[in-house]
Amino acid sequence: MGPVTFVIAIMGCADGSAACTPVATLPARYESQAQCAAQTEAALTANSDFDFPTLMAECRPAKAPASTSAPEQRSSGTAPIRRS
Repeated sequence: MGPVTFVIAIMGCADGSAACTPVATLPARYESQAQCAAQTEAALTANSDFDFPTLMAECRPAKAPASTSAPEQRSSGTAPIRRS
């Protein structure tokens, strides 16, 4: 298994952030979860044009090639944005 990299997933959520749907995965890759988490707010600002009451940016491990892919895990690197 090679080094783990992280990507930012933009999630569109219904009111209360209970039911979230992935709407975009950004192409940039980060070498650590901390580097990824530091960019979530900027990623939300640049990708806030989805039609959901709440948007969240979440750091996730980048998917490995299909032959070695591991289950996707949620991380704590999230940043919500609410629309008024």
